[in-house]
Amino acid sequence: MVTIVTFILALRFLSSPKHARKGNWIGAAGMALAIVVTLFQDSVGNYALIGIGMVVGGAVGLVGARMVKMTAMPQMVALFNGVGGGAAALISLDEFHRFAGDFSTVEATSVALSALIGAISFSGSLIAYAKLQELISGRPIVFRGQQVVNALIIGTAAALGVWIATGGDQQGLIYGLLAAALVFGVMFVLPIGGADMPVVISLLNAFTGLAAAATGFVLTNNVLIVAGALVGASGTLLTILMGKAMNRSITNVLFGAFGQVQTGAGADRVDDGRTVRATSPEDVAVMLSFARKVIIVPGYGLAVAQAQHDVRQLGELLEDKGVDVVYAIHPVAGRMPGHMNVLLAEANVPYDVLKEMDEVNPEFPQADVALVIGANDVTNPAARTDTSSPIYGMPILDVDKAAAVVVMKRSMAPGFAGIDNELYLDPRTTMLFGDAKDSIVKLIGAVKAS
Repeated sequence: MVTIVTFILALRFLSSPKHARKGNWIGAAGMALAIVVTLFQDSVGNYALIGIGMVVGGAVGLVGARMVKMTAMPQMVALFNGVGGGAAALISLDEFHRFAGDFSTVEATSVALSALIGAISFSGSLIAYAKLQELISGRPIVFRGQQVVNALIIGTAAALGVWIATGGDQQGLIYGLLAAALVFGVMFVLPIGGADMPVVISLLNAFTGLAAAATGFVLTNNVLIVAGALVGASGTLLTILMGKAMNRSITNVLFGAFGQVQTGAGADRVDDGRTVRATSPEDVAVMLSFARKVIIVPGYGLAVAQAQHDVRQLGELLEDKGVDVVYAIHPVAGRMPGHMNVLLAEANVPYDVLKEMDEVNPEFPQADVALVIGANDVTNPAARTDTSSPIYGMPILDVDKAAAVVVMKRSMAPGFAGIDNELYLDPRTTMLFGDAKDSIVKLIGAVKAS
């Protein structure tokens, strides 16, 4: 019961960036207590093998926490999520081997669900990792008849699951179910574009929670049931909220092949004489130093450059000059839910200046400068006006309503949606080209000199 309470409290604290660290500690303490209690149960044996597993797992977790760069955090989350799903699938396989034929209907159903959902989460998370790591294309990978093939695969897996749930005890059933589920996990994520990866990671996290809850029924473990249900519920809610933030349904995310942009689709633009205007760090420093209000908009480019500490330094420097500085956080900026919050929290940016989209959008008309660092699709005005654009209808940060916009970017390359950003042609927009970290360091020097 104590462990269950700590998990609930941890989830409560994790809902706020200000208390997230405390939530992690409470959750970790609850998990440590659960492990200790489990080790003292009479049914547990082979402590040497358990110890080896704990040492290996602890070492991997420590390396992941200490050495993985912030840009690779989404990949690590995807891998750790996949490990959870894979563990649930392996437990269901072991339990089926041990008790096949002696299961109750509830236990057999739990084994089938744990194997099915866990295997999908495992292989799907690996594909998400490969897309994020650019081992395979981040664009949707589709082929003719793909949805029919997917329906046949998941139908086969479901049929095998029903067979197991209704008393089938042949060993080939569980292996067939796992194989079909693993293949479906791959086919499930392949057609989803990189821009939707935050939603996919959240959804796969919910899958892992459901698999863990089903495993809890198999093992008659209340802690596992509650923990899995909490993860499943929170992951599902987060997935829905992120879909809402993109103004897209979950079915559209899963089957819409977002990022599958045909040549010219949503990108055809009549030459109206507008051009991109480049600027220099010195000119931007003058704009920032004499501004009353500056809104900084972080994006994936900031994470790639590992410039979060420099951004905090720039923000503090401007505040010392009397400038009101806040940070605009889009729900799907980056590559995982809350990516920008985590990035800036790592640099100890105060929580009260991190403002979510709905809160900060009304402030852009009062801003003298909107400083956009690597954020592309989430600032594209085409989402409001261009019905042919793949991001049409997606809520964006209203940076174009600021008095002046400075975009820090390496080049004019499009974002994950594969379309040009109309913001860059706005007469109020200037482009500061270069690596974000180098540009911000130059800005800091120029602001100090101004």
